[in-house]
Amino acid sequence: MLIVDAEVAGRTGVGVRVADGRVVASGAGLRPVGGESVLEAHGGALLPGLHDHHVHLRAMAGALASVPVGPPVVRDRSGLVAALLSASAGLSAGEWVRAVGYHESVAGPLTRVELDAVVADRPVRVQHRSGVLWMLNSLALQAVDAAGSGLSGVERDDLGRPTGRLFRLDSWLASRLPRVAMSLAAVGDRAAAAGITGFTEATSDLTQSDVDFLASGGLPQRVHCMAPPGVVSDRLPLGPVKVLLDDSSLPSVGVLAARFYAAHTAGRPVAVHCMTVVELVATLSALAEAGSVPGDRIEHGAVIPADLIPRLRSLVVVTQPGFIAERGDTYLAEVDGRDIADLWRLRSLLDAGVPVAGSTDAPFGHFDPWAAIAAATSRRTTSGVVVGPDERLDPERALGLFLGHASAPARPRAVEVGAPADLCLLAVPLAEGLRILDATMVAATVVAGRVVHSN
Repeated sequence: MLIVDAEVAGRTGVGVRVADGRVVASGAGLRPVGGESVLEAHGGALLPGLHDHHVHLRAMAGALASVPVGPPVVRDRSGLVAALLSASAGLSAGEWVRAVGYHESVAGPLTRVELDAVVADRPVRVQHRSGVLWMLNSLALQAVDAAGSGLSGVERDDLGRPTGRLFRLDSWLASRLPRVAMSLAAVGDRAAAAGITGFTEATSDLTQSDVDFLASGGLPQRVHCMAPPGVVSDRLPLGPVKVLLDDSSLPSVGVLAARFYAAHTAGRPVAVHCMTVVELVATLSALAEAGSVPGDRIEHGAVIPADLIPRLRSLVVVTQPGFIAERGDTYLAEVDGRDIADLWRLRSLLDAGVPVAGSTDAPFGHFDPWAAIAAATSRRTTSGVVVGPDERLDPERALGLFLGHASAPARPRAVEVGAPADLCLLAVPLAEGLRILDATMVAATVVAGRVVHSN
């Protein structure tokens, strides 16, 4: 394939030849040879394809088969009731309602009592937007035998009865639920339309069957997969070992250091979930004891006090700038004002020499990377308040958060000879695109030399 009349790295009228999945030539004056297909760029910018450095692909597929019940789609109890009733009405007898994206700002904490008051004649499960909590009605609790599970993640009332709230029990719940038809193809199509050519799968408890499912060919994008020790794949590159931390069950620094050391000894870096200061401090202390290796990552870095920034320079922080836009108003209402400046840092990290990459955390964040890039430039909440104005990035720097290598997220890729032909063609020159920052300007997406989306 020959891409003609593209803007590449500021040069206009450039041709880019692709063969065997790689860029083999680039420059002015290239002409089609041997009947190769031609993709007209019409002066649009040709970029490396976007890579979303932290997503949950099975959950993304599940979300597409679920009803959204959280902001911005649903904002109050009447909206929640309407969404659940509508979803229930469209199902056959015995089918479950599966809802996602819930937040307490909609209708407060949900238990089986509140859910039974809306839908009591079929099983209902609702996922919190954080991903850590499922809320089930009574029929759903009975179906999975939560009462007899004895698991600590099953919340119980004063009489020992399950409340319907299940914490960090995704794998256990999935093993007891009817299979939901999931389409990775639908996820891939949506991502390709946004110019995404690669994902890093960041779910902490992937099984061998999960990894085999992701490698089954349902996605046109490349997948770089975090996986626990013992999980193998000859089709997907395996990245860091994901380590999930919770303040309520935080291991000692010594135990955490031993986990890091074991992963490093096996030739794998670690990617540590750090949503709080406590989790971040524990991680940095454990890495100081175990030693860090290239590729070690901090996932999220939601709250980073200024005095910890210098200790991050040997790591990569993979963060989600879109959460400021999506959840910023909730942060302003719930987070201590003294901590607002520490939320979802960007510029202060980069200026201090900390490697930073971006992700959407889909489906727990919005699927669209361009919305996250725009949020990195504006830091503006839904209501219009700017959170952390000093953390704003210029548009080109914000775009760069999604242009890194899968195995080295902060190292930029380029459209150059020898590089994989994973490309995003915009309908406009880059300067104009950096003003638009919207997926609608993606004209074509190419993965391994194959066009997987075009307008």
